[in-house]
This record gives sequence, C-alpha cells and structure tokens, in this order.
Amino acid sequence: MLVNRLIIAGAAMLIAGSAFAQNSTVTGAAGGAVTGAVVGGPVGAAVGGVVGAIAGTAIDPPPERVVTYVRQAPVPTERVVVQERVVVGEPLPQAVVIQQIPENPNYAYAVVNQQRVIVEPSSRRVVQVID
Repeated sequence: MLVNRLIIAGAAMLIAGSAFAQNSTVTGAAGGAVTGAVVGGPVGAAVGGVVGAIAGTAIDPPPERVVTYVRQAPVPTERVVVQERVVVGEPLPQAVVIQQIPENPNYAYAVVNQQRVIVEPSSRRVVQVID
C-alpha cells in the first residue's frame, strides 16, 4: 500500500513539474527515473525521477542573450580574487560583488579570478563560467 502511494505521489510530482520544465529538467527526470528503477524498482523510479528533475533544474543554462550581455559587460573596477575555485553549482563567496543583469533579473554576473561567471542572484550559485 505504501509503495503504491509513493509511486502515485512521485508520478504526480513528475507530471506537475514537467509541465513547466525546461529540456534539462525533463532529461534529468527521465534519467533519474531510469537509474532509480534499475537500483530500486518502482519506488526507486519515482524517487529517482524527482531527484533527477531537481538536478536538471540546477544546471539549466542561461539564455544566449544573458551570455552575450555578460561577455560584453564592462569589467568592474575592483578586481576580485578568491582562493576558492569557481565551480558551477557552488555559491560565490560573500566578498564577491555580483551585478544584476537588467534585462533578466533571474541572473547576475561577476568577474572572479579574471573569469566572468553567471550567477543565480538569490543563492549566489554559479550557473555558468564564460570562456
């Protein structure tokens, strides 16, 4: 009985979540469901799908307009160097000043260790490092 409830709940979350999902979220959900099914059967598929969808959401790339804006934006006058490595998915240290992207408030950017990075403003999590 509990297994059936978990499967139904997982399926409902996947259906509701994927209605608003972007491509990598859907891919993450599908990949997570397949992996979960192999490891844990039907319950694993439900749990794996939800976890995969969350992971897929975390790595959605920003729109090309945002990347172009960050590439062309002036470098802040204050140079920021941090000891930590800048890693996609990890937050920037609080010492790093992030600049809001005017056309898209879902993203901000910073120049850290001479690298331009796109950041999610609310969590300060690095979304993409620009080459």
